[in-house]
Amino acid sequence: MSLGVQTFAPHVQEAIGRIQPLADIEKSVSALRLRGINSINFDLMYGLPKQSLQDLDDTLSQAIELRPSRVSLFGYAHMPDLIPRQRQIDGDNLPDPELRFEQSELGYQRLTEAGYVAIGFDHFALPADSLAIAATEGRVHRNFQGFTDDPNEFLLGFGASAISSLPGLLVQNEKNVGRYRSMVSSDKVAAVRGVTRDEETKKRGAIISSLLCQGQVDAETASVLPDANILDNFEEKGLVRQREGKLVITDAGRPYARHIACLFDQFRARQETVAA
Repeated sequence: MSLGVQTFAPHVQEAIGRIQPLADIEKSVSALRLRGINSINFDLMYGLPKQSLQDLDDTLSQAIELRPSRVSLFGYAHMPDLIPRQRQIDGDNLPDPELRFEQSELGYQRLTEAGYVAIGFDHFALPADSLAIAATEGRVHRNFQGFTDDPNEFLLGFGASAISSLPGLLVQNEKNVGRYRSMVSSDKVAAVRGVTRDEETKKRGAIISSLLCQGQVDAETASVLPDANILDNFEEKGLVRQREGKLVITDAGRPYARHIACLFDQFRARQETVAA
C-alpha cells in the first residue's frame, strides 16, 4: 500500500493544495497494520513551494517514526505548461537548485542513518523488505511506478492516462477522464498513443536501467556515446569511475544518476541538439 504523503508541513500542504494532517496518516497506517498490511510505502517530496530544509527534516523525522517499510523521496518537477493544475502553484516560491540539492542530500542522510537501504536515487527500504533484498542481490528493476523487485516485462495500465509497457511497445490511454470512460463504455480500445522500441532503443534502455538500478554497466557500452570524453567531467568530480571493466556510479554520484544515465538516451540528446 502506497500513501501519497508528500509533506507533513501544514503551510507546504496548503501551498500545493493537499491538506492532510499527520493524524490522518497515522490513522491510515494503524488501520492498515491492524488488517495485516505491513508493506507500506510513503511518497515524500522535496523541492516543494515554501519548503525549507527544516520543513523536510521535520517531515523525515515524522515519517521515520511511523516506520513505513519503504520511502520514495521525489524531487518536485514544476511543469505548468504540461500539467495545467500546477499553474495554481507560484513558481517564485520554489526552492532554488542549491536548496533542492541540500534537501536531496538531507533525505539520503536521514533515511540511511535511520536504517533504510538506499535503492537507486530516490527509493529507500528497510533491510527486511523485499525491495532491499532484491537490491543486495542485483534484482532491482525500474518501471513507471519507480524501482521494483518485479521482473515482469509486461506492465498493463488501467485508467485514464495509464501507460502500458511491453517488450517492444509503450502504449498510453486517453488522458481525459470523460473521453476515457466514453471509449471504455463503448467497448473501444482506450489506447490513443503508442511508441515502438527498436533494437537500438532496447539496447540503450538496458544500459540506462543498469545504471539506475545496479549503479554500474559494462565500460564498453560507453562506445554508444557520441563523444567518448563526455564522461570525463563526471569522472574528474568523482561521480563515476571505471573499475574491472565496469563503469560505476559512486556514492557521491548517486544524486546525479539520472544525469549520468541520460547521456545514453538518444532521444534526449536529439531534443537537446534541436533546442540548441
